[in-house]
Amino acid sequence: MVTLTAGMDGIRSVAQLLTIFLIFILVLFLTYWATRFAGNFQKQQMAGKNIQVMETVSVSNGKFLQIVKIGNRYFVIGVSKDNITYLCELKEEDLDFSSSQSTGDSFKNILEKFRKNGQVLNNEENDH
Repeated sequence: MVTLTAGMDGIRSVAQLLTIFLIFILVLFLTYWATRFAGNFQKQQMAGKNIQVMETVSVSNGKFLQIVKIGNRYFVIGVSKDNITYLCELKEEDLDFSSSQSTGDSFKNILEKFRKNGQVLNNEENDH
């Protein structure tokens, strides 16, 4: 009788573990889709035809320099928690956006590149 009870407790423990694991996977899945939905919604809300943030650089904690395109003109502004300050206007020919523009890689493609690089590094470590 004692052995049967111990066996049932083991089965219950495994069932609870599997249930918690499935709930964890479900929460991850829901978080992924909620984040994706929120990102797409925010992207649509932020999309403008006449105003674009072309580049942002962090100067210190909570302080940024941004190049903003308004119409056909470019401006440098300083952004902090409480202020936005106009700094100067730039000419388009003085700017180089080739290295700062996104290559269009999705997160999935970037993750695959990281995985491949990780495998290469792991293989190199094993060879030495």
